[in-house]
Amino acid sequence: MSAWVLPDHIADVLPSEARHIEELRRELLDTARGYGYELVMPPLLEHLESLLSGTGEALDLQTFKLVDQLSGRTMGLRADTTPQVARIDAHLLNRQSVTRLCYCGPVVHTRPDRPHATREPLQFGAEIYGHAGLEADTEVLLLALDCLRASGLSQGAIVDLADARIVRSLFAGVPADAAALSRVHAALVAKDASELRALTRDFPLAAREGLLALVQLYGDATVLDEAARVLPASPEVRAALADLRQLGQRLEGAQISFDLSDLRGYAYYSGMRFGIYVDGAADALVRGGRYDEVGAVFGRNRPAVGFSLDLRELVGVLPTRPLRAAIRAPWSDATGLRAAIAALRAKGETVVCVLPGHDSEIDEFHCDRELVEHAGQWNVQAI
Repeated sequence: MSAWVLPDHIADVLPSEARHIEELRRELLDTARGYGYELVMPPLLEHLESLLSGTGEALDLQTFKLVDQLSGRTMGLRADTTPQVARIDAHLLNRQSVTRLCYCGPVVHTRPDRPHATREPLQFGAEIYGHAGLEADTEVLLLALDCLRASGLSQGAIVDLADARIVRSLFAGVPADAAALSRVHAALVAKDASELRALTRDFPLAAREGLLALVQLYGDATVLDEAARVLPASPEVRAALADLRQLGQRLEGAQISFDLSDLRGYAYYSGMRFGIYVDGAADALVRGGRYDEVGAVFGRNRPAVGFSLDLRELVGVLPTRPLRAAIRAPWSDATGLRAAIAALRAKGETVVCVLPGHDSEIDEFHCDRELVEHAGQWNVQAI
């Protein structure tokens, strides 16, 4: 095997795509800053026990492990940034007030999380700590939609809402071990009613009927009315349905759907959860929700809600951006040339100096103007 062949699902990012990703990164961070989110930059690797505290088996399996040559302790490359941000909120900032944080950096997965996905996503995310009300849930959803608009996806996004409390309530008191419940989760996600019927045959009647009903509870807002009719009328279910209804009403102008059997991230989320789907993406482009227990392992169990997306996946569903036109300049020691180039660059222009012998070469930058000398003055003119 050639030494330069990269591992499976790992790829270089070449100039055009890298330029697009970097422009998006700046736009999304600026959008989050406009909402009052502060940028944090957690490390790419940490001691394993800190990195995986409270995250569950799924993230453990996605995390690369290595031995620290200085301490001999096991370390991990982060597979998700949220646990690190929760640690920052709990231990480093330790504020009593609401804290809004955002981040953008690579994460590394041992396996791709779906076919054709990269094992090195560039994860952007935003999170609110310290407020348990629907106001925080709404803000996170609005910010996620504004981030997609900033990227150029202004039409066609569908926000799919669910709530982990509904299934959690149906599982309450069910005599089943974790493995059995995991199989039930999988059947719900696949909407496999026959498998679900077999798996729940020994469940209490109310739980069994409620879980079977979930398979059909997806669609527009009428789903919530049907859910209120067929699901057990527990306080937790009633609260979840009321919150979902309010969230749907607050997202004016957005396309909203509901899928009450969508359990992806079930062990992680404690309340509302959402995915945002767009044309061209194989799965949800954005995922988020409420995860109030995320900081408990760090000794500070604050309310938390947020979302994340992969910039590399986002670039894949966006049209290629046109290059900003550049200015071509000669490579010369002529009087005033360097000052003229510096002045143009200070104004934000891209000035490409053509090295001797390379006049006809084509590169990443489209030059529609050139810097030429007239009577001792350097001026820009169209090519």
